[in-house]
Amino acid sequence: MEKNLTQRDFESLAEFRHQIRCFLRFSERAARDAGLEPRQHQLLLAVKGLPLNVRPRIAEIAERLQIHHHSAVELVNRLEARGFVRRERGSEDRREVLLQLTAKGERVLKELSLHHREELRSQGPALLEVLQQLVADNRALARKHR
Repeated sequence: MEKNLTQRDFESLAEFRHQIRCFLRFSERAARDAGLEPRQHQLLLAVKGLPLNVRPRIAEIAERLQIHHHSAVELVNRLEARGFVRRERGSEDRREVLLQLTAKGERVLKELSLHHREELRSQGPALLEVLQQLVADNRALARKHR
């Protein structure tokens, strides 16, 4: 693996990081404007966006958000108290606790997701361009060292 970095490498990485941060800042602001903390929004999206073969349990949500289990529990507690999510017992294993969005949670998530989709339409091309450049540079470097 190449140990040297060029100025272009640093510029590309910095631009990629900048583009991600711009999107995340938009997302954080949009969540707060909707009355949610950014992680609460992320939890709602994680529950709704799980693949169909993944059960919406705290452990899976904690993994998706890259947070500790107890932090996910606290987020769920707050969202449940505000009527955005509910816990349900598993139908096959009654010890299992599954998360589900309420109608209120569905509404706020839909509104936020529409805003996010629009932001990605306008800002996504810049993020995609820098990501493609990073991938192309890495491929070129790998070919060079074969």
